[in-house]
Amino acid sequence: MSQGKKAILLYFDQTQSVSAVNRLQHETSPYLLQHADNPVDWYPWGEEAFQVARMEDKPLLVSVGYSTCHWCHVMERESFEDPDVAGLMNMLFVNVKVDREERPDVDQMLMDVCQLMTGSGGWPLHVFLTPEGKPFYAGTYFPPRPMPGRPSWVQVLHHLGRLWRENRQTIYKQAQRIEDALKGKDTPLLQLDRLDADQVPWSEEQLHAIYKQLLVQADVVHGGFGSAPKFPQSMALDWLMHYYFYTHQAEALQHALFSLEQMVRGGIYDQLAGGFARYATDEHWLVPHFEKMLYDNALLLRSLTSAWQLTKKDLFAEAVAETIEWVKQVMRHPEGGFYAALDADSEGEEGKYYVWTKAEIEEVLGEQASWFCEYYGVSEQGNWEDGKNILHRKYDDYSFAEKHGISVEVWKRHLAAAKKKLLLRRGVRVPPGRDDKILLDWNMLMVTSLLRAGTTFGCQEWVHMGLEALSFAMQHLRQAQEPAMYHSWKDGQAKHNAYLDDYACLIEALIEAAQVTGDWSYLVQAGQIVSWMWEEFLDEQSHLFYFTPRNHDSYVQRRIEFFDSATPSGNALMACNLQRLALLMHRPEWAQQAERMLRVIMASVVRYPLAMAHWAVALANAYWGIPEIAVVGVNALEKATSVMRSYIPEWVLMFAEAPDEQWPLLSGRAGDPDDALIYLCRQYVCLKPVRSAEELMRQLRPNQ
Repeated sequence: MSQGKKAILLYFDQTQSVSAVNRLQHETSPYLLQHADNPVDWYPWGEEAFQVARMEDKPLLVSVGYSTCHWCHVMERESFEDPDVAGLMNMLFVNVKVDREERPDVDQMLMDVCQLMTGSGGWPLHVFLTPEGKPFYAGTYFPPRPMPGRPSWVQVLHHLGRLWRENRQTIYKQAQRIEDALKGKDTPLLQLDRLDADQVPWSEEQLHAIYKQLLVQADVVHGGFGSAPKFPQSMALDWLMHYYFYTHQAEALQHALFSLEQMVRGGIYDQLAGGFARYATDEHWLVPHFEKMLYDNALLLRSLTSAWQLTKKDLFAEAVAETIEWVKQVMRHPEGGFYAALDADSEGEEGKYYVWTKAEIEEVLGEQASWFCEYYGVSEQGNWEDGKNILHRKYDDYSFAEKHGISVEVWKRHLAAAKKKLLLRRGVRVPPGRDDKILLDWNMLMVTSLLRAGTTFGCQEWVHMGLEALSFAMQHLRQAQEPAMYHSWKDGQAKHNAYLDDYACLIEALIEAAQVTGDWSYLVQAGQIVSWMWEEFLDEQSHLFYFTPRNHDSYVQRRIEFFDSATPSGNALMACNLQRLALLMHRPEWAQQAERMLRVIMASVVRYPLAMAHWAVALANAYWGIPEIAVVGVNALEKATSVMRSYIPEWVLMFAEAPDEQWPLLSGRAGDPDDALIYLCRQYVCLKPVRSAEELMRQLRPNQ
């Protein structure tokens, strides 16, 4: 008998049995529903769990994960589905399951505890709390049997259960130390960065320092930043393109384009259907962690769109089109919203849906197989487990066609036909699980990207997809107390007050929708949300926005987040939103608020640009200014669209057939009755109007 089983039986001898009544069956989160049949007596996060903990005098065991988390599934199979282990959990603790994507506020708070205690973090995340909600112990994955440096799950349960019964004062002292450490966690950084109002806060030297710091961390051999595991870091790549636009620094553009090309050619990209995996486990972008997240694909879509605008390279355009088609076919709700993620596993095996043996490809493609296998690096021995192959492009289309003495057009037709056949075969396989909840912030990132891509590539279907998803959110995620929103929606039920990131991404999407359509009511909605957030989120002392609104969950410490995660920092995105809306709606107090935010955080941006890349965008806006573009005249829409197809980082644009005194960009702008004029202003200086996007670009970059 194992030591774990002995420990369980020993405790059962001393304690009365408790039956499980799993409450997750009433939830909508796919992750929570995955655990609804566990013998663990799970509660969702909420007041009921804390009341039971106080009533039964038990600590809480909070387990945090998400539906596409591989090791979350592993720990469920090893421990939470084991009746004996579940029985011990039910006796000793009140057990709480949290979907980190539904409750990022809870996840952030508990992840801070884990990182403070262990020096690292990740999912699954397990944190133990007193009945009052004070954390006292944390860790991530615990195996069913002890491993070097890592106790078993049963050992942890047994140890903490005994400590609660026999030495409770130790637990409360530890909880107090953790609470004190967390309260002071961000204070030194913010105090260090604060500048006096009369200091000149930003300069080109600072922007150059950010650029040099990013290059230090750049992988010039394989693209991207750092080593394995390697994440896309699309926000840093976007900033490099932004920096290139104003400085003509070719190395900045070169690294951004090279990194994106390596990703598109790598295994992190689904070579058959489009879409990017969350990250690569190696430095070559070959072996992905196979889960696909909506937010990664939204952010990479805008990076690829910018790359195409700067290069007109087919590789980038094809990746945009394929990824949007994948989103449309797999990730889109019938009413227009977008699902959260696809699992890495199918049939309990990571990547099984995506990988191929050479024999399988030869069976499907016949005589076409040899060229296909050469192009995608397919071999008998494989490049992954058990002789399987992860498809990745060994060649670009032009060099491969030249090598085989055919035109690139003929090769692309052959390739498209082969991919279609393999997709049909892949469609017979059991697909990965899909997390079909709809999250406001991730959806709005996708909305902005679709509107930008649709306008750039002249695809009204993509624009319509974006506008339909925006309409879905405003219909299904809006609270009765407008403009308050919900964070999550599934099966007709909206849940959880929206967070800072939700509103920041929504405002950005509303600005984009207004500029693409010319419907300025979107700007009115954005302005209403900003005014409301002033009361609900803004901290007057730090000049930054809290992650949660006032009167939020009393068990979650209110905090200010300023680092980027896999998505832009909500505060950084708000700074950019305020900079743009101040110009579009003539609200100078919003520009002043953005400046106050930058003054607080600016020194950290220079020190940690890879972790604060979207703040670097706001800093660049403050120094170089945001181009203000007005197009007025009979064919204003056509001219405005041609402008929006060009690469201009962080612009604002309005268009109309005649001047409109309601909006500052359109006020007093005379339009030619036969041909619209394009006006450019920046940093309080307006230039002579021009008639084409090409002339406008020469005004924006006179030294090119």
